[in-house]
Amino acid sequence: MAPSMGNTKQSRRSSGSGLRRRTLLAGVAALGAAGAMGATSACSRVSTADTGDGGHLLEQLRAKGTVRLGLAGEQPYSYIGKDGRMTGSAPVIAERIFKRLGVAKVEPFATEFGSLITGLNSLQFDVVAAGMYINAERCEQVIFADPEYQMLDAFIVPKGNPKNLRTYKDIARTGAHMATGVGFAEIGYAKEAGVKRITTLPDQLAGLLAVEQGRVDVFVGTAVTVRNVVKETETTKAEATQEVTPYVGGKPMVDVGAFAFRSPETNLRDAFNRELHKMKKTGELLNVMRPFGFTEDQMTTITAKERC
Repeated sequence: MAPSMGNTKQSRRSSGSGLRRRTLLAGVAALGAAGAMGATSACSRVSTADTGDGGHLLEQLRAKGTVRLGLAGEQPYSYIGKDGRMTGSAPVIAERIFKRLGVAKVEPFATEFGSLITGLNSLQFDVVAAGMYINAERCEQVIFADPEYQMLDAFIVPKGNPKNLRTYKDIARTGAHMATGVGFAEIGYAKEAGVKRITTLPDQLAGLLAVEQGRVDVFVGTAVTVRNVVKETETTKAEATQEVTPYVGGKPMVDVGAFAFRSPETNLRDAFNRELHKMKKTGELLNVMRPFGFTEDQMTTITAKERC
């Protein structure tokens, strides 16, 4: 699904229901600044270890005391909150798990969603923490932890949904102008349904504004992302649709999102998985994700191996 895009935090969600678009815009600016700062510190990169024994990155991170998270600025997965801190479901999960693995500090590295895998494999950061969907193409480039959530899509449309857009086929049938994020899985789903007019935008806030201003007819993203941006901006010009199921090859698709690691680093991925499974078993994972708009229906037992 969609990407998503950037953050980690002090273990609390910083965007309340009163969040306005000014705050969201400030968050985007702060995210860019965080990325710029990260880009200047290449000398602090932790090297990968392609030794054939699962890698030694976890030991290196413990010694360093810090793990760098690749973020992409999409609520609710990872973003900079109104207090200027990294936040979102993925950074909060990462913060808890890495502390239990003996790595005391998490640091953000902000980038565009479409650059996350490239940045990971070029050692700009250590882990992708952006709610990234698992798909076959990405499985050839990175290794995934088991998913922390499953997700359907939803649309941002003008108030009243004048074109009655409730499925990807509706977008194609009406010739509506669709927008979504750069690198989002929704691009492929739209093309599968026959959508011709597709524009990519930086994030869900840009998508909302484009719909409000009539520059596009619909913005497509993950259901939780769409709901959150509509709710938090308190827009009176646009609304979120009900959940939308994409189809691939005529079959319904439910996406799952997970943390991504460099392919040699199976030891780190496996250690992360063990802690993640403990959180799932005790219900801690849902408790951590619920403030960001996730529900019990979005918890999943699907494994990365099954999806890859």
